[in-house]
Amino acid sequence: MKFLTKGLIAGLVLVAGVAVAKEGVQDPTVKARQELMGTIGMNTKALGDMAGGKADFDAAKAQAAKEAIMAASAEIGAKFEPQASDPVSEAKPEIWTNWDDFVAKAGALNAAATALDASSLDSVKAGMGTIGGACKDCHSTYRL
Repeated sequence: MKFLTKGLIAGLVLVAGVAVAKEGVQDPTVKARQELMGTIGMNTKALGDMAGGKADFDAAKAQAAKEAIMAASAEIGAKFEPQASDPVSEAKPEIWTNWDDFVAKAGALNAAATALDASSLDSVKAGMGTIGGACKDCHSTYRL
């Protein structure tokens, strides 16, 4: 179990690092989406670093990261609803042809973040699998 948790955390950190807005984005809608996903990635990385021992556990910072993920994940539907594209976008067109599934996956991330108990290192470790699973589920389906 410990090996699985460390592997998942390492994967989350890699995914989170890639989620930052890319250079050269021209479309403002796509840029706003990438910034939103970057917020989720940055805060997931902060929690993952704590859970993986790369950063000291800080309950206040963990709570702030949880709240940022909750707030950003609640905006995914609104940010992605306008169909826009940009050459550097990694959003697949299937987002809009499978809209209900996409929004459900965003809801799963929001539920995972909401359920995360940020009060202790052990509880953050326990909740990271669900957050990581929600990110992976959506990214593997809807991200290039």
